[in-house]
Amino acid sequence: MADSTSAKRWLPLEANPDVMNQFLWGLGVPPDEAECFDVYGLDEELLEMVPKPVLAVLFLYPITSQSEEERRKQDSEIKEPSGGVYFMNQTVGNACGTIGLLHAVGNITSEIKLVEGSFLDRFFKSTAKMGPLERAAFLENDREMEVAHSVAAVAGETEASDNVDTHFICFTCVDGQLYELDGRKAGPISHGASSTSTLLRDAAKVIQQMILKNPESVNFNVPRLGPYS
Repeated sequence: MADSTSAKRWLPLEANPDVMNQFLWGLGVPPDEAECFDVYGLDEELLEMVPKPVLAVLFLYPITSQSEEERRKQDSEIKEPSGGVYFMNQTVGNACGTIGLLHAVGNITSEIKLVEGSFLDRFFKSTAKMGPLERAAFLENDREMEVAHSVAAVAGETEASDNVDTHFICFTCVDGQLYELDGRKAGPISHGASSTSTLLRDAAKVIQQMILKNPESVNFNVPRLGPYS
């Protein structure tokens, strides 16, 4: 999504598990540790088909007047970023796909083993003690990530364009709570109790409510991140 506080803009990342996997694997997530996989629907039968366990859920949705109104309302209610959650703001236009994946991986580093010395290993170690805006600035000035993102952005099946009206967010479970992580918001949003075993269903309930608020749109996508299966 193009909205940001910086003049810098990247090409958007396609909501394509193959593209996301090559991107993550190239940056230091071992292929046998985690992969993205499409969630084909949010009803019980289709959720059952998704490989388990699910460590994070990504959600691509359209930016509308309703979603913007909801974002402003939530921002006014967010107090302080949750200390145990890895969260960063988005300051680069169209970087939401990369930030969604960083949110996903950054909160499961105890569940997966990154390649030692890889980009992601260095990135999370370097930004561990930073605040959300400091992490955003670190990413904005990271040439290696910018190049990796650009390569992934042109690897999709659709023609890359920086004129988009969709946005990626991430859902993950930290300390028994389901968190919504959106770099355009002031901080993490808790959606109540959750666990690795219920994360997908818990996130699906929140996503269904977001979809209901935009009944005229069909531009939604839900990849999951979890162990290779």
